[in-house]
Amino acid sequence: MRKVISIANQKGGVGKTTTAINLSATLASAEKKTLLIDCDAQGNASSGVGIQRDKCQEKNLYYALINRVPLRDVIMPTCIPYLDVVAATQDLVGIEVEFASLEEREKQLKKLIRELDREYEFVILDCPPSLGFLTLNALVASSSVIVPLQCEYFAMEGLGHLMSTLKLVKTRLNPFLSLGGILLTMFDSRNLLSRRVSEDVRSHFGNHVFNTVIPRNVRLSESPSHGLPIIFYDIKSRGAVSYMELAQEVLNCKRI
Repeated sequence: MRKVISIANQKGGVGKTTTAINLSATLASAEKKTLLIDCDAQGNASSGVGIQRDKCQEKNLYYALINRVPLRDVIMPTCIPYLDVVAATQDLVGIEVEFASLEEREKQLKKLIRELDREYEFVILDCPPSLGFLTLNALVASSSVIVPLQCEYFAMEGLGHLMSTLKLVKTRLNPFLSLGGILLTMFDSRNLLSRRVSEDVRSHFGNHVFNTVIPRNVRLSESPSHGLPIIFYDIKSRGAVSYMELAQEVLNCKRI
């Protein structure tokens, strides 16, 4: 059965796109056919796997949504075996206004994914840093959601609001949505606050927190500028090892 996973958090800068890129790449490296869908108008997930913006003017998510073309028509291959991508462009900024009067507008992405052949084992959705139209569409289309959480105080503040949103989506729009897990990111073991946030989150959410923790890592920050996931940029780095461990957890997780 195909697994559709949203990487979501309404707060920006917590590692959503980094997680979407590197989880997709590590699943693909395990020979799991994976599709990465970039739902963020910034398009960073697309460029992070080597897709040039000028190459996807008529092959992107906006084009599929607006023109009602099958998703398979806008899928682009990457240089990574087993990994394909649906790119994003700046046009996505206006999609909420353009779909304002559309019936069942929160189900448009779900319809596109449903029409896909069963060739993909995993579909990873990189959500924008908001709880707007595109994030809602992603959550309605997903079987589970992974929440990257930066190990800092302000990131903790927004977590309760996000959990309430997930509960509301599950109740009203997608009864099959589950919390795949909370992923602690940008962890610095030398920082007392990082350790306290980690302890608090694990105390409150228990086994819904992944064992894997993504550390602050220079090589992990550098890799997107080269259009490469971390395992292809520096496989020996701490960041690469952490995302390989996360992929193994995802493969073994019954909630996903």
